[in-house]
Amino acid sequence: MDVIRKKSISVGALLILSIVVGILSIDPVIDGMDNLESVSINSNAILIRAFMQFILGLIYASIPIILYTLLKKINSSLVIGFLVFRIISVGFIFIGWLSILLLLALSQEFVTSGSPELLYFKTLDNLLRSGRDLINHVAMPLILSVGNLMFYSILYQSKIIPKWLSLWGLIATILSSVLASLLLMFDVIGIINATYVSLAFPTALLEFVLATWLIVKGFDSNVVNSISEKR
Repeated sequence: MDVIRKKSISVGALLILSIVVGILSIDPVIDGMDNLESVSINSNAILIRAFMQFILGLIYASIPIILYTLLKKINSSLVIGFLVFRIISVGFIFIGWLSILLLLALSQEFVTSGSPELLYFKTLDNLLRSGRDLINHVAMPLILSVGNLMFYSILYQSKIIPKWLSLWGLIATILSSVLASLLLMFDVIGIINATYVSLAFPTALLEFVLATWLIVKGFDSNVVNSISEKR
């Protein structure tokens, strides 16, 4: 099995894993704005979902690293941009992950404090949740989308996957990441509601189709080798 085929299968497997882990990282208690007592009661489940978010960050970081040497042959400027923006977005994921741990610590303090100052805890709770929402559902997807637009531009330019698939990637990125995040930022839609999910669906479906294509067919090695020879 050649290097291009190995990279194709690895990235395809990571894309499928990212979908599964992404679903498992969704936390209805945190996103649903439940009270601190509910957060404390569900702390074990929240920790598991926080761990899934951490794993998701590692998966996101791994994909451009695996593809770097391959895509560099096609467009070195865009692949560096893809790598940089993906790493920045992963940094936001880890900040969001840390905010969950801080919220868990706050909920434990709230429960064990005896007669807590409700306004004090409520203020901190709102700050942590609002900050996490802005990071997880606005800043991170917007940064991620910039890198993804570069990634699909490379694929469209090179034709190492079918053009219709890379074009789908460009359109889905604008719909799912850019549009959904902006609508959320301006309070047009809520988090994890029907509109939000419908906007995210094209990207989720795309990643599954792309993953299947990479595992079954892979990047077109003839095109990659042809580009390498020209350079």
